[in-house]
Amino acid sequence: MVDVQSMRDERRIPIKKVGVKGVRYPITVLDRANSIQHTTATVNLFADLPHDFKGTHMSRFIEVFNEHRKDLSMPRFLAMLDELRASLDAETAYCDLHFPYFVEKAAPVSGQRSMMSYECSYEGSSSNSGREFWVSVQVPVQTVCPCSKAISEYGAHNQRGLVKVRVKLGPFFWIEDIVAIVERSASCDVYTLLKRDDEKYVTERAFDNPKFVEDVVRDVYSGLKGLGSFPRFSVEAENFESIHNHSAYAFAECDPPSDPLPPRAF
Repeated sequence: MVDVQSMRDERRIPIKKVGVKGVRYPITVLDRANSIQHTTATVNLFADLPHDFKGTHMSRFIEVFNEHRKDLSMPRFLAMLDELRASLDAETAYCDLHFPYFVEKAAPVSGQRSMMSYECSYEGSSSNSGREFWVSVQVPVQTVCPCSKAISEYGAHNQRGLVKVRVKLGPFFWIEDIVAIVERSASCDVYTLLKRDDEKYVTERAFDNPKFVEDVVRDVYSGLKGLGSFPRFSVEAENFESIHNHSAYAFAECDPPSDPLPPRAF
């Protein structure tokens, strides 16, 4: 049959990324408690296209991904990109996939168990110049405002927030490691299932442990430093404020080994 995609194009315009986007697909990832976990990802797969090729072979993106979907551990993710690049005869292959990761979590007092969902993503590229891989984990948290607590005669405003950690692949880690660092850096965890005794504990725990978004970001940053020597990482926190019509936000980024502090202005 005629291979139209491989025909020559005379416009001399290279395309940086071409491929498939928004593919919903079942995948398997590593799970610390159960060895593996089955989940569903939204997948974007791309490759570059030289100026003299009319089109890419879209089916090959799915063919290669399907071969690897049952083992998308971090090293295998990069192997999948290498294979995709070779299959398409491309200089660079890209993939980002987004999936819910589930962890069984016990309520703090009753011990009632339920499943918590954390939004995660893998982002990577493979080229002749090297390979790059990032993991992101998004964790819901609760915070109580230190200022509100300090100035109020009773009570303090509290809110749910989201903390996103993005790390460049370095030392091996579990997604649960990132989740634990974030949850202990907040005023209190968020749970799927709480009985009345648990709700009392969570409310009082958060009130006794007020945190600004700045506090959360700095504490998570310190925790990641203790987890291992990541080539780069970032932390961002967003509080969906209960008394404001806007969010509070903070962001910090580490780019070792220098990571210099800026000069302080006096």
